[in-house]
Amino acid sequence: MDMITAAISSVRVGRANGRRIAEGSAHGVRFPRTPVLGFHVMLAGEGWLVTEEAEPVAVRPGDVVFTAAGAAHGISRTPCALAELPEVVMADVPPPPVPVDFEFLCGTYPLEHGKVPGFLRHLPSVLAFTPDYERHPELRVVVEMLRADYTTPGPGTDASRAALIDLMIVHILRHLQEQTSPSDWPLTTEPGIADALREIHGRPERQWSVQQLSDVAGMSRTAFTRRFTAAVGTPPMTYLIGWRLSSAARLLRQSDAPLAAIARKVGYSTEFAFAAAFRRRYSVAPGRYRAADTAPAHR
Repeated sequence: MDMITAAISSVRVGRANGRRIAEGSAHGVRFPRTPVLGFHVMLAGEGWLVTEEAEPVAVRPGDVVFTAAGAAHGISRTPCALAELPEVVMADVPPPPVPVDFEFLCGTYPLEHGKVPGFLRHLPSVLAFTPDYERHPELRVVVEMLRADYTTPGPGTDASRAALIDLMIVHILRHLQEQTSPSDWPLTTEPGIADALREIHGRPERQWSVQQLSDVAGMSRTAFTRRFTAAVGTPPMTYLIGWRLSSAARLLRQSDAPLAAIARKVGYSTEFAFAAAFRRRYSVAPGRYRAADTAPAHR
């Protein structure tokens, strides 16, 4: 499994959300610091990406704004300071009937307890770029499908929206991977490391040790630990535990399997050991975590 797939898998624990924003004021909107992985796609009009530290950057129709960790930022009609912009209202409201200055789509995944996956920490906090739509015409299709999904929601909207947001994030991460040097992006195609990741992802229930994983990779334990940490961003056992618990979180939300069965499936010999590890990571017991997802989603 490559790092883009791992990134998508890690954030799927949360609930994908998004909306279409049409802004008709002379100012713009400000997005406060929020623990999300997300993006905006400019549909119409021209504006400026405003952040706390960098100079404003012009954004035009088709441009994408991406944040890997929900840093504060804004979309403004003219260059200005971020604090000058009013905070965005994320309630589902119809677009204003008057002509708007700019319009864009938003898509987000919440980061569980604000934790940024290790393989996304090397990315800029906020950035804007122009995708190569000629080279990747399918991206226009995804944007148009998202626009339609936000404009006229219907049965199955939650499922289709999550799938489309997944596709947008995949395309964004592929673009960023192409624009950076290999030393700036985790090397998951490295022989041995990729093999170990496949084993972890495919068989999280196995009682792995660093020695067993280094044997899979065909390296010494010391060399494997060093190269795995450099490629993935965390040591092997830390990554294994994180993968087990994020897999368990998905199972809790996507199935009604008993907690004991989920514990065994992700590598814990007892329900008690699983619950203790889950509570340390998510600050809530597995049963309460599952029950919370049955409540209506806050939008």
